[in-house]
Amino acid sequence: MVERIGKSRPRRRSLLRRAVRRADCARLFRSDSAPGAKSARAVRLAQNQPGLFHRAHFFWGDERCVPPTDKESNYALARDILLTPLAIPGNQIHRVRGEDPPESAATQAADDLLRVALDRMQDQPVLDLVFLGMGEDGHVASLFPGEPEAIRASRAVFRAVTAVKPPPRRITLGYAAIAAARQVWALASGAGKEKALRDSLEADGQTPLARVLRSRERTRIFSDIVL
Repeated sequence: MVERIGKSRPRRRSLLRRAVRRADCARLFRSDSAPGAKSARAVRLAQNQPGLFHRAHFFWGDERCVPPTDKESNYALARDILLTPLAIPGNQIHRVRGEDPPESAATQAADDLLRVALDRMQDQPVLDLVFLGMGEDGHVASLFPGEPEAIRASRAVFRAVTAVKPPPRRITLGYAAIAAARQVWALASGAGKEKALRDSLEADGQTPLARVLRSRERTRIFSDIVL
């Protein structure tokens, strides 16, 4: 399902409230997204709803291999524009340790997620909501085009990757874990992304987002792109 951003804001708020409140302990996965007016507006709306995230745990399936103080850190971005303004308790924040060796950080991130998300689909933890952003090449999280099939088919919950854009060393949630989530939302917004979105929606699309869509019965896409 594709929803236009400008026309669906009240519906998105309602969907988020339901997604967070439905679970006994909501497990939210956040992918990288750019800060700005929309992020600030979302934080203000959440601040007007005390207790909205009191059971929510936040995870990153996409982190650069940098310290949490680095400007390239996805955690630092979320901390500054979301977690600190909303006063999310530290025990509900599960960052990927980008400063550690990548393989070690991926293992630790998987162990942390498996400890909190107790439900399983086959061998994967079940997240309540995964929120992804699509890049100009159709990548989501740090799952980029061009990976060999054997790597894409990995059942690792988190794995270290070498990205095609800087900084190259990253840790990402795998396709299998995204497929196992109860809900997956993807944001496709901005100039230069129309072709990637079109390709992703094709039945035989080859982008990472297309692979996510094929792995699930239902994925919700929010976009301001006119197709």
